Amino acid sequence: MARFLADENFPAAASVRLKSLGHDVLSAQEAGLANRSASDSEVLAYAQATRRAVLTQNWRHFRTLHKQHPQHAGMVLCSVDLDFDRLARSLHQALAGREDLPGLLIRVYHPPR
Repeated sequence: MARFLADENFPAAASVRLKSLGHDVLSAQEAGLANRSASDSEVLAYAQATRRAVLTQNWRHFRTLHKQHPQHAGMVLCSVDLDFDRLARSLHQALAGREDLPGLLIRVYHPPR
């Protein structure tokens, strides 16, 4: 299963569900990056240093960072989905069979219901 750093924009409930599906998810809170205005660049640097893919719903900023810094441990950019269980299942399915995501940018889109 994949190793993630979930930034502050990613729902905690979806992180918990991903953990129950076997993924290693570290939250920004657990990493000491929350509530201190850590920049997206700092989040990416921390993720790279700990060999974790960034998990976020902040797709605009991280898409730009991917273009500027293509050497990273991976980025998974998700659209907003308030059904956190569905969000986690969609991510789990999109990443099936992948443990490492170096340099990859993966977009998981959830159509409105």
